[in-house]
Amino acid sequence: MPKTIAVINGDLVKSSSLPDARLAKAFLTLEAAAAEISQWHSPAVSTAFSRNRGDGWQVFLADPRLALRAALYLRAALRAQGRDLATRMAVGIAEGGPPETPDLNSATGPAYIAAGHALDTMKAPVELRVAGEDRALEAVFRLADHLSRGWTQKQAAALTPMLAPGAATRATVAARQQVTRQAVGQALRSAGYDAINDALRMIEGEEPRK
Repeated sequence: MPKTIAVINGDLVKSSSLPDARLAKAFLTLEAAAAEISQWHSPAVSTAFSRNRGDGWQVFLADPRLALRAALYLRAALRAQGRDLATRMAVGIAEGGPPETPDLNSATGPAYIAAGHALDTMKAPVELRVAGEDRALEAVFRLADHLSRGWTQKQAAALTPMLAPGAATRATVAARQQVTRQAVGQALRSAGYDAINDALRMIEGEEPRK
């Protein structure tokens, strides 16, 4: 039976105004986040993160249910490095298999085509969308985009570890970031984490946390 995959196509926002060091930081951050996302699959499946078109990039997901979580994780990881780092993202979901090589620039298939077309036709202020005919999923992506574009650097720093499946506790995040648990809780509340987490769990076939 054919499997369904997801592909995320992205490009950095206002990349031409970024100094070389910040541009390099953005791609290092995205690559590290993509490597973490690989571990979300069981067993682990490489996202085959690839840079393309100068300021563009791609990620492969063997489990399409993780697409929104992965996109928000990538956005949070970038925002945690500063408000000057941001990326647009488009997700394609379709039948397909793992890439034949680690370089996604040579990969092809319906998911890749859909993601590329969705990114190329994206219009401001939208910076995150999913291609396809699932209107309910499109609506969730649209709301998630609107909410997440407003994240502050502090909110993103608190969110990044919490967006991973089997998330760390607030206490663990506070200790790692050398802030109080109350500060982490406030950042998560103001970023809408509880609602986001419930939505992600439902998309992924899990029950919302009680």
